[in-house]
Amino acid sequence: MTQDIWGRVRLGLNESLGESAFTTWIEPLEFKGCTNGVAYLSAPTSFIGNWVSQHYGERIQRLIMDAGTPVSRLDFSVASRQARAAASDAQTAVASQAGGGVGLATRPESAAQRRPGSGAAEPVRPAEQGELPGSPLDARYRFDTFVVGKPNELAHAAARRVAEGGPVTFNPLFLYGGVGLGKTHLMHAIAWELQARTPAPRVLYLSAEQFMYRFVQALRFKDTYSFKELFRSVDVLMVDDVQFIAGKESTQEEFFHTFNALVDQNKQIVISGDTAPGEISGLEDRIKSRLQCGLVVDLHPTDYELRLGILQTKAEIQSQLHPGITVETRVLEFLAHRISSNVRVLEGALTRLYAFASLVGRPIDMDMAQECLSDVLRASERKVTVEEIIRRVADHYNVRMADLLGPRRARAVSRPRQVAMFLSKQLTTKSLPEIGRRFGGRDHTTVIHAVKKIEELKSIDSQISDEVELLRRMLEA
Repeated sequence: MTQDIWGRVRLGLNESLGESAFTTWIEPLEFKGCTNGVAYLSAPTSFIGNWVSQHYGERIQRLIMDAGTPVSRLDFSVASRQARAAASDAQTAVASQAGGGVGLATRPESAAQRRPGSGAAEPVRPAEQGELPGSPLDARYRFDTFVVGKPNELAHAAARRVAEGGPVTFNPLFLYGGVGLGKTHLMHAIAWELQARTPAPRVLYLSAEQFMYRFVQALRFKDTYSFKELFRSVDVLMVDDVQFIAGKESTQEEFFHTFNALVDQNKQIVISGDTAPGEISGLEDRIKSRLQCGLVVDLHPTDYELRLGILQTKAEIQSQLHPGITVETRVLEFLAHRISSNVRVLEGALTRLYAFASLVGRPIDMDMAQECLSDVLRASERKVTVEEIIRRVADHYNVRMADLLGPRRARAVSRPRQVAMFLSKQLTTKSLPEIGRRFGGRDHTTVIHAVKKIEELKSIDSQISDEVELLRRMLEA
């Protein structure tokens, strides 16, 4: 009899609320029955129980009464941990059968995190993270596994400040940079750190694509009210890869109003993108302006020292997963030098080496690295052009490119020109006559003289040596 009543109530709610809101808020509930005019329901968290009571309580009460049972009020209790785990498993199975992925999980308990070095999944802290239907957090991405170097020290410090909780002087925090430079790592680390605090703030982390998906679903099922209430009731909103809402007018409109509502409540916002806010094509000017009003931090391309530090940290983790497998120091140095564009590729290369070594029972040496990573090394070869070298040298020495290519022989111009010729010989496959032609049609003997001169100065002048090395690293990064 009890299940018949609840079945009719669920049917009515599904029709009136729409699939998205029903799956998010009603599906997790368990109907315990009615006694003395009180309907007893169980929710996986107090947040869901309070939300349903506030927004759908009268509707549920009316549907129960329509089913023939008089009810004067609803009473919500919080399910036990075992019940929450069982509900999580059931909800994950339903989402899987419906074709939903982790990124589109409507119940937070269906989100999964990976243990470091394993493909296994486990629930993401249902008691704390489970209150909000965001993206799963990766357990590998914490502050203690983030390697700090000069290119990312400001971003790390800003993220740490946000993770401390409490009011900050910059809102939003906008992190931007290329692929594999640590934006997502820092955002996950902030979320983990905030969740570890007592009392834990309500943190919602998700991708811009998920924000757009949930908004479209809310429009489809005519449940924008629940969408607005959810996103405007959090303490910290974190949106990854904001460039994906560019060109989506309705999504940008809702994002704009959500942003303003949270800032007005002094709630923290953390955003990431692949470029600076002002450079995101298709993003409305008013959103660009809001994103720029806080702290905008660029995660610069990694330098050699930072890449080596990352590899050393990851090698320690891999050595725990693969006892007895050793890696030569020069292999790490070789990888840090050769794979410079993407930290994820760098980490993947090291993971592949350890996996290969454990299968064949060999230590990781240079021969194995070159054999096992031949495709990665070919793809990571940096093609530096003479024009790029000229531009970089001109910027470094604050001279005009036209002067480097022109006839001027003043030392303030001739020395940078010689440095550019030297780097062109070292970093490109161009012949001496080709290099000379790129420098205003000069003879190849001029290039030979420049190369010899810089080689000589490097051995006796530490400033010249440091400048040339700096420029080489910048060009190879």
